[in-house]
Amino acid sequence: MVVPQLTSRRLINFYTLLRKRSDSQNMTRPSSDLAAFREIFSKASNIAILTGAGVSAESGVPTFRGAGGYWRKWQAQDLATPEAFSRNPSRVWEFYHYRREVMLTKTPNAAHLAIAECEERLGRQGRGVAVITQNIDELHRRAGSKNILEIHGNLFKTRCTSCGHEAANHNSPICAALEGKGAPDLESKDAQIPVQDLPRCEQAGCSGLLRPAVVWFGEALDSEIIIRAEKVLDNCDLCLVVGTSSVVYPAAMFAPQVAARGVPVAEFNMEDTPATMRFKFHFHGPCGTTLPVALSPHASEKQ
Repeated sequence: MVVPQLTSRRLINFYTLLRKRSDSQNMTRPSSDLAAFREIFSKASNIAILTGAGVSAESGVPTFRGAGGYWRKWQAQDLATPEAFSRNPSRVWEFYHYRREVMLTKTPNAAHLAIAECEERLGRQGRGVAVITQNIDELHRRAGSKNILEIHGNLFKTRCTSCGHEAANHNSPICAALEGKGAPDLESKDAQIPVQDLPRCEQAGCSGLLRPAVVWFGEALDSEIIIRAEKVLDNCDLCLVVGTSSVVYPAAMFAPQVAARGVPVAEFNMEDTPATMRFKFHFHGPCGTTLPVALSPHASEKQ
């Protein structure tokens, strides 16, 4: 993916962080003191939660990254591009049909539910929780979260390549021609579905070819969503980074920028990331284990 059009201030902050990266060796190890985190959490009015693939992996969602991350003989970056869709829309739709069908069998895990419950509970207290997610699987929404910014799009939305209309679509299968197609094993052959039988726009007078409403490699992120995410991060007084590798830009620079202005950032992950040493807290382990405890009602909350 390419870095979207960002504000000049954001770019200046980004490059400042890059220049300071060499100082990270002198930083102290982030704390794992849960009581200290909980004290800060109890006083936070606007909490930003950044989530990545690690959260969904605990629900059994395939990541299509690293060793074994293949669909047939292709990795995601081979199929999730405008060029791949232009060359072979049938193959790309088979891939996304498979992913949609898999996701319909998955359920939100304890981390998703803890975030949603926290948003609902703190909302009643006049406090805010916003989720900025790199995931396209809708598990946050299905868990009950309401204030969500999906910076990489949504697997269950489509966009017309002709008229541009975007709409939610949870049909299973998404079109009759894809029923039973999309098997991921290496021996499976391309279905070679005629383009006229692939998902089509239902807007009056259109019938254009639909594509998944996700951000493909080589495409810029939605500038409106990025601006909204920046506003959330500018206003937050606590930031959580949950299940993200902190290597995919521009999302990887969000939390370090928050930390750079003195706001506490807590990372919840199975391993250290390139940004770990910039944060105040790091809690090691499955997000579904660490997060529910961290976000549970504090003794100071009114019941």
